[in-house]
Amino acid sequence: MWRNRAAFRLLNIKLVPGAPQQLENRGFKMMASSATATASNIDSNTRGQSTAAAKSLNVKELRQASTAPPSFNIAKMTELLDHDNHEMRKQFREFLSSDDLFIPRYNVSLADEREAALQKLQRICDAKFISVLDFKNNPLRIFAAHELSGIIDGAMATKMTVQFNLFGGTVLKLGTKRHHDKLLAGIDTLEDIGCFGLTELGYGNNAIEMETTATYDKSTQEFIINTPTTLAQKYWITNGAIHAKHIVVFAQLYVDGKHYGIHGVLVRIRDDNMKVMPGVRVEDMGYKIGLNGVDNAKLFFDNVRVPRENLLNRYSDVAEDGSFTTSIESNRKRFLTVADQLLSGRICIASMSQGGSKTALTIALRYAATRLTVGPKGQSDTPILNYQLQQRALLPLLATTYAINFGLDYVKDRWAFQNEDGSEHQEVVTMCCAIKTLAGWNLHDVASTARERCGGQGFLACNGLGIAIASAHASMTAEGDNCVLMQKVAQERLMAFTTLPVDDEKKEDLSDVTYLHNLLKKRENTMFMTLGMKLMAAGKDGRFDTWMYKESDLVQGAARAYGERLVSERFAETISAADASCQDILQQIYHLYLLTVMERNLGWFVTSGTMSVDTGAKVNAAAADACRVIAPQTLNLCEAFAITDSMLSAPIARDWVEYNVRDNQGEVI
Repeated sequence: MWRNRAAFRLLNIKLVPGAPQQLENRGFKMMASSATATASNIDSNTRGQSTAAAKSLNVKELRQASTAPPSFNIAKMTELLDHDNHEMRKQFREFLSSDDLFIPRYNVSLADEREAALQKLQRICDAKFISVLDFKNNPLRIFAAHELSGIIDGAMATKMTVQFNLFGGTVLKLGTKRHHDKLLAGIDTLEDIGCFGLTELGYGNNAIEMETTATYDKSTQEFIINTPTTLAQKYWITNGAIHAKHIVVFAQLYVDGKHYGIHGVLVRIRDDNMKVMPGVRVEDMGYKIGLNGVDNAKLFFDNVRVPRENLLNRYSDVAEDGSFTTSIESNRKRFLTVADQLLSGRICIASMSQGGSKTALTIALRYAATRLTVGPKGQSDTPILNYQLQQRALLPLLATTYAINFGLDYVKDRWAFQNEDGSEHQEVVTMCCAIKTLAGWNLHDVASTARERCGGQGFLACNGLGIAIASAHASMTAEGDNCVLMQKVAQERLMAFTTLPVDDEKKEDLSDVTYLHNLLKKRENTMFMTLGMKLMAAGKDGRFDTWMYKESDLVQGAARAYGERLVSERFAETISAADASCQDILQQIYHLYLLTVMERNLGWFVTSGTMSVDTGAKVNAAAADACRVIAPQTLNLCEAFAITDSMLSAPIARDWVEYNVRDNQGEVI
């Protein structure tokens, strides 16, 4: 009997008379045969002791028992979340689930990790799941590929976004036939891997001040690309350290001593044998805190000469005699045009972030449904998912991830199908900046919270949450620091701001989503009007100090108010168009999302008088109740993400007991 008890202690289950019947709590039930072990099956002197104990805990049965029957059509919910390219997404999931190459390895060298990221991307390209021409033919397909790739490997997805969006998209959109004929086919096959050379050591968000120069030499009809100072080195250049042959160098263009602003020039950095070209210096940036499959580099150019034809000349050109022509009137506008690929890049990053958030939530919630601990009778018979602690930590993030999904879908459509006359462009820019920041911050919150709520298991690399944390930090920084982008959101929104219509007579009712959405509109109105008045009071001379030194919190708050109101608006619209079977659960998720925004900003809503103190005091309880309502459907909602077991790979999202029967060394293969 003591052997029997020892085995069950390994599972944190106490054996008492009638234990199989007592292993039932809040709809959770274990089969009596699974909860009973006999001493004859256990050898306390061998590893068989833990093996037999492990067999007494059936993780799959636990997961099923912790999940209520779906209250909605899961396939219809998946279709709603996927939004577009449904057949491609289905085939891509099957493809990613069928090849062991996509199973992560952890105890690998830096060189092997980089090679694995390249091989994965190569396999995807060979299967033709992404093409640079998708930007013309089916731009939403690009974003779908990024989301699903972000689930598998953040480093590989990062290499993908640089190759196909930043490098390939720039060649496609800024180049002309001479560049397309030379490079587009090789971009798709990875025969021509490239880089995007915008950021410099001294110039990131202020890239318009970069120092790299491209000086035209009429006598040879060449551009001379030069890195004049240490601060001018191209920095954080993805694909540059190992794999790239080409780079689009953004540089200050000079012709006959006259400055024409920033332009993109194609520069060969390696030959076909991958030998670094003369005059080019490449320095490997080495290990990072994550995403080490990405080969980042520092690049220097010592008066490197390239043909005149290497200028990406869709909007501006330099003739043989040095005459400069352009269809864009000012240097600043030319810079915004040549850097425009960052806009679709922000949607790519938001899509990758969404893939990461969905994955981390599925891992954490699946584990919570199968990890047993002490219940009301003092026995380890209760899944931690039943506890309010776990629900209040994870379910608001699940609701937020659903909400951002619908907001991102709208932004993708607005970007892909905007009017060709440019009349919508500025509004789309603002939306892209806002959704990228919200998706990245949400991934940060999801990954960090999921890691903590999974305890020690969350700290194991093989369970995937550390990768999600690193991906979140990359998302928050790449292609525009989130807070800096929010400054842009606030500025652009303020310039175009008109007050949103609100209902001042709306009854305070935390169960009414229209009341809660009305509060979001009031917050946005109040913050932007307050910001506008402060800037007017400061006058032209005091505008910079007010914006940068005195009212940063208000700037950030106003931008976030805009983004969260936009997401809420799109969520409501999505519900009305959703399959009937999904509308009730979506309404519950929407309610929780709105309450989550209220909770996070409760101080502002109450102190501004937008919400009464009495109503504010009830927000926490209302959010907790909303979590309880959704909790039984939690795993069904994760199932709608359509992430296969193979794609998840994390043992705690699958059968973590069986995984620990053997000496696994922290690997999943």
